[in-house]
Amino acid sequence: MVDSAQSKFVAAGPGTRDRRRVIENPAVPDRLPGQFRSFFAAIAGSDFGTQVSYVALPLTAVLALGAGAAEVGALTALTTAAFLLIGLPAGAWVDRLPRRAVMITTDVVRAVLYGSVPVAWLLGALTMPQLYAVALLGGVATVFSEVAAQTFLPELVGRGHLVPANARLMGARGVNQIVGRSAGGFLASAFAAPVVIALDALSYACSAVVLWRIRVTAPAGPARPRSRVWPDVRDGLRHVLGNRMLRPLAIEGALTNFATTLTITVLPVVFVRELRLDEWVLGVFLAVGGCGALTGAICARALAARFGHGRVLWIAGVAASCAGCAVPLLGSGSGLWFAAVGWAVLTTKTGIGNVLAVSLRQSITPDHLMGRMNATFRFLLTGALAVGGVLAGALGESAGARAVLWVSAGVFAVTWLAVFLSPLRSLRELPEAQDAPVTRAGATR
Repeated sequence: MVDSAQSKFVAAGPGTRDRRRVIENPAVPDRLPGQFRSFFAAIAGSDFGTQVSYVALPLTAVLALGAGAAEVGALTALTTAAFLLIGLPAGAWVDRLPRRAVMITTDVVRAVLYGSVPVAWLLGALTMPQLYAVALLGGVATVFSEVAAQTFLPELVGRGHLVPANARLMGARGVNQIVGRSAGGFLASAFAAPVVIALDALSYACSAVVLWRIRVTAPAGPARPRSRVWPDVRDGLRHVLGNRMLRPLAIEGALTNFATTLTITVLPVVFVRELRLDEWVLGVFLAVGGCGALTGAICARALAARFGHGRVLWIAGVAASCAGCAVPLLGSGSGLWFAAVGWAVLTTKTGIGNVLAVSLRQSITPDHLMGRMNATFRFLLTGALAVGGVLAGALGESAGARAVLWVSAGVFAVTWLAVFLSPLRSLRELPEAQDAPVTRAGATR
C-alpha cells in the first residue's frame, strides 16, 4: 500500500533519460487552492442544469412538438455543431483573452438562450426552429466556456494538482448525471419538459455570479508577437496530431463520443415510443450512467497509481467493449436491467478516461499552447458528437432505433485499440510539459 503522503507522479520526458519531476506536492497532495472551491461550485452548479436539459430538451422536442428520430438527431447535432464550425479558432482566441471573463460571458449568454424556451412555451410560441437556434447558439457559447475552463484550471491549481482537481470535477459531473438526469426525467413527467429547462438557465446565471467573485492573477507567459489566428490554429493541430501520446487520446475519445451519441440520440425514441415507458424511467436509466461516471472518476487516481495511466486506459476500454453489447438488448423487463448494467460499465470507462486523459493532456502541454490544445480536442471529440447525432437520426429513420444501438456497440468494441497500439499502453505516470522555444504567438520550433 502506497502512503498517500509520500506518493508522487513522476515520469521521464520524451527523448530524455532520468528526467523526472514531481507533479504533486508530497506534503499536501490533495490540498487545492481556496479559489478552486468557487470554481468547482460554478462548474458543478451549471453542469447540474446542463444534465437536466440533457433529458428535458429532447423530451421537449418529442412531447411538446411531436418530433421524431430525425428531428431529435438534428437537435443533438446542432448542440455540438459549433465545435465543428468555430472549435479550432476558439482555442486561439481563448489564448488571447482573459479565461475567467470568457466563462462569465458565455454563462450569461446561455442563461438567456435556455431561459427563452420555457417563456416561449408558456406563450404558445415554441417551435422546432427556436429549439434548433438555442441548441446551435448555446453550443457556440459552450465551445468558448469549456475551452476556457480547461485552460484556466492549470492557472488556478497549478500542474501539480491536476489529477485531484480533475477527479473532483469529473466526480461532480458523475453526481450531476445521476441527480440532474433523474431530476430532468421526474420533473418533465410531473410538470412539463419546457418548464424544466428553466433550471438550466438559472444554473448558468448563478455560475456567472460565482465566477465573477474569483480573483486569480495568472502568471505572466512568454512575450509573443501578435499573429493571425489560423497559423495559431495550425500550431495547435500540429501539437495534438503530431504528438505520439496526444494523438491516440484524440482518436479514442472521438470514437467513444461518436458511439455514445449514437446511443443517447435514439434512447428517447426507444423508451417513449417503442417500449412505451414513462419519461422518468429514461431519466433513471441515464442516471445509472452517471453512477458509472462517478465511480470511474473516484477510482481513476488509485487505479493509475497501482497499474499505470496507460494500462488503466486500455483495460477499461476492453471492459467497455464487452459491456456495450448489452445496451442493444434493452427491453421493458429484465432486458432493461441488463442494458442498465452495460450502460453503467460503459460510463465507468468514460469517468476513468475523463480524469486520466484530461490530466495527461494538461500535463504534457506547455502554457502557451494550452487553449489551442483544449480547443483541438474539443473540436475532434465534440465534432464526433455532431456526426453521431446526424448519423443516428438518419439511420434511425431508415433502419430503426435498435439498429443504431447495435452500430454503437460495434464502435465501442474497437475504441481501446487506439491506446493499446500506442506508447500510452505502457505509460505509468504523467510526463512533463513538452516546452519548445516560442517563435510566434505560441508556435514552437
